[in-house]
Amino acid sequence: MAVVGKIGALYYNYRTDADGYYLDAYDDSMNKTATVVLDFFPAKIYETKFMAYPDKILVLYQALESNKVVQYGVVLDNKGIMRGKPIMLGSAKTGILGAIKTYFAYAVSENKKLILVYSIEDKNNKLEFDGKWLDDNLTVVKRGHAVFDAENQVEHGEVNMANDSTVYISAYTPDGVNNYADQYGLLKIRPGVNKFELKELALNDKYAAGGYVKIDNVNNKLYFGGFYSDKKNGNFNGLIFARYDAASGQFESGKFIPFDQELVMQAGAKRPEHAFDNYLVRQLIIKNDGGFAMIAECQFITARANYNPAIGYYSFYSPYSNSTVREYHYNDIMVLSYTADGKRDWSSIIPKEQYSQEDGGMFSSYAFLNTGGTLVFLYNDFNRSHSGIRLATVGADGNTAFHSFAPEGNDNPDWLPKAGKQVGGREMIVPCLHKRQICFAKIGF
Repeated sequence: MAVVGKIGALYYNYRTDADGYYLDAYDDSMNKTATVVLDFFPAKIYETKFMAYPDKILVLYQALESNKVVQYGVVLDNKGIMRGKPIMLGSAKTGILGAIKTYFAYAVSENKKLILVYSIEDKNNKLEFDGKWLDDNLTVVKRGHAVFDAENQVEHGEVNMANDSTVYISAYTPDGVNNYADQYGLLKIRPGVNKFELKELALNDKYAAGGYVKIDNVNNKLYFGGFYSDKKNGNFNGLIFARYDAASGQFESGKFIPFDQELVMQAGAKRPEHAFDNYLVRQLIIKNDGGFAMIAECQFITARANYNPAIGYYSFYSPYSNSTVREYHYNDIMVLSYTADGKRDWSSIIPKEQYSQEDGGMFSSYAFLNTGGTLVFLYNDFNRSHSGIRLATVGADGNTAFHSFAPEGNDNPDWLPKAGKQVGGREMIVPCLHKRQICFAKIGF
C-alpha cells in the first residue's frame, strides 16, 4: 500500500490484494469515487514508486521475471489511464537465492522534473554506481557510470539529486564496533560524466554517525546534519551541522556542537552518557535567518531467542519460523532548534516507546507534516495490551502540545504512520488496516 498524492481534485492511493493491484481515487471527504485496476502490472512485483503531478502519475515498478528483476516505468493520466506502453529501464540478475537485495533505487529532484533510476553497490574499498536520468515523461535524457576507489572500506548513505541534475551520494569509511565514520564526504556526479568528484567534510578527529543531507535548490547549497562522538567506540557527544556550497564546490562551514547539560537532563536517560545513543536524524529544516531545526528519532533493532520472546501489541512472531526474533524499537522524537551561530534556542522531546516483533516496525515511527509554522507528528502510542493514535505539535517557539484521537467504541483501525504522506500545505493521508482491509485517513490541520 502507498499514498500516491493529490492529482487535480482527487486523492489517489495504491493498494494490493490477492486478486491484483489497484489505484483508488477519493474525493475531498475521502469517499471512494473510482478504482483503477493496474492490469499492466505483472504477477510478481518487487518494488513500486508513485509520483503525483497536477495532471498525471508516474509509476516506477520492478517485476520478477524468471531469474531477473526488471525495472519498468509508465505514465498515467489524471484518471489513472496509461499514456502509452510501459518502458523497460533496466534489468539485473537475482542469483540462485532469488531477489534478496535492492537492485534499483530512485532519487527525485525537488521540482520533480528529473528522476534518477540507479543501482549502487559497495564492494570493500570500492563503490560502483550506474544511473539513468529521466525527465517527467520517463524519457531517458542522460546516463552515468562511475567507480570510487577508497583507501579503506567504504559505504554509501543517502543519494540526492538537485534540480540542476547533479547527484550527491553520501559516502563514509566505517570504523570501530559501532561503525562510526572516521571519514565522510559527498560523491558528486553529473549526468554524462562518468567520474566522481569527492567533497570531504573535515571531521577534526571526530567520528560521525546518524547523518542526513538536505538540498537547498534556491541558494545552491547542501546541508548535513548528524551526530558525532569523540571516540570511535564512544557515545554521542554532540551534533554536526555543515553547509556545502555547490558553486564553489567546498564545505563553507562545519559546526560541532556539544550537547549541553540542560538538554542531557531533558532527555531523561537513566545513564546520561547514553542519552542520545541510537538517534538518527530524520529531517533537517533550514530557517530563513541561517539557523536550523534538526529532527531525530531513537531507533534500533535487537534480537532474542524465539523460545523466550517478550510479546508486544504488534507482533508477527511465530515460534516455528526462525531461531531468533527481531525486535523493533522506535522511541523518543527529539526536535532541536539552533541559531545561525550554533546556539540552541529551544528543544522539544516527544516521549514515545514503540516495541514490536517481526513486523519491520510497520506500525512504529511517525508521520510528519510541516505547515511552515508548526511541526506535526502523528504516531501510535502502544504497549502490550492496547494502541491509540496520538498527535504532537511543535510551534516555532518550541512549545509542544499533545492530542489524542478518541474514536467511538472499540472499532479502531491500526495506523501505519511512517507510510503517511503530506499531500497539501496542511493535509496528510495515512494508511490504516481495519479488519484485514486497507483503508486511508485524511488529516487536516
